[in-house]
Amino acid sequence: MLGYHDTQQVQTDPVTFSSEVAPLAPKQEDFDLSNKGNFLRTDDPEHRRLRGMVSKAFTPKMIADLEPRIVEMTTQLLDAADTGGDQWDFIAELGYPLPFMVMTELLGIPDSDRAFLRKLSDTFVEVQSYEPDGSLDDQGESAVNNVAPLLRELNQYLLEILRARRKNPGDDLAGRLMAVEVDGVRLDEEEALGFLNLLVAGHHTTTAALGNTVLALDENPHVWDQLRADPALIPAAIEESVRFRPPFPRSARRVTMDTEIGGQKIPAGAIVLVWLTTANRDDRVFADPGRFDILRKPNPHLAFGKGIHHCLGAPLARLETKIAMRLMLERYRDIRVRGDVPVNLRNPWTMIGVHKLPIEVRRY
Repeated sequence: MLGYHDTQQVQTDPVTFSSEVAPLAPKQEDFDLSNKGNFLRTDDPEHRRLRGMVSKAFTPKMIADLEPRIVEMTTQLLDAADTGGDQWDFIAELGYPLPFMVMTELLGIPDSDRAFLRKLSDTFVEVQSYEPDGSLDDQGESAVNNVAPLLRELNQYLLEILRARRKNPGDDLAGRLMAVEVDGVRLDEEEALGFLNLLVAGHHTTTAALGNTVLALDENPHVWDQLRADPALIPAAIEESVRFRPPFPRSARRVTMDTEIGGQKIPAGAIVLVWLTTANRDDRVFADPGRFDILRKPNPHLAFGKGIHHCLGAPLARLETKIAMRLMLERYRDIRVRGDVPVNLRNPWTMIGVHKLPIEVRRY
């Protein structure tokens, strides 16, 4: 089992541990199309080119400028939840719709298409349920049978958005992706598609981070009081939440040369799975790692990755979670997970999070 330093070594040495994990992906045209611009599954120099171009469109300023709109969306969602009383499901009312709304508005998805995209995105994630005992061949066959038809529909829809922006560029992210240019070269629609697919999948990750944060705070109710007394601690609480329950439990790399890690010799061509859940609770790095501690300093968790593949969407996920927590703390004097209704957990092999999180709130 790989600890923190081994996992960090894998994440920061892309020469030995390649992100081109082709053996894990089915050889099928819809997957090939989706992966063309997916820089998470590429190495330099192609990774550097794709990520560099996308970064010129998906900028820190663009994310920061979203804050007033995210505040507005969050307020509207909380207002709607409160109309149903003081008991509601956090995921259904806020944890899911907020990242989805931000993502669709960011991409310039028309209101009339959002229900369609939501159903497609949800089904796409639901059918990708992996089991630890399943073989790669079985999982590949399942992906081709269950995932590929949905991916084809998603690819076609997003390509239509991108082609429309190529003809009539707008100020949304899809339009910016089509307009960005480096050394006279632009992204083609299929390359931009890979990033859009990452964003569509990424809103589920933010949902998981939101739900996991509320769950951790409920397990440690004194932290709610800490955050009310000092809202400046909210970002630290979010970092501890993603350390404690990283939405993505693991990541894969392909070994390019014979090497050794964790005292084990690994042959070239092997696939290495590093477990972020294990790395983030390595007691050689994190004192009392099973304790949720928002005052933990430093907190060098690996939940968002390290090195060239550090999560490009992490600042947006952090911003959405920070705003949601701040507005809930301002609105409610008490927030707790209900004990009379079960919390519905996701398959942790696929993603660490909750499907349903019934809460009870008390307004000021």
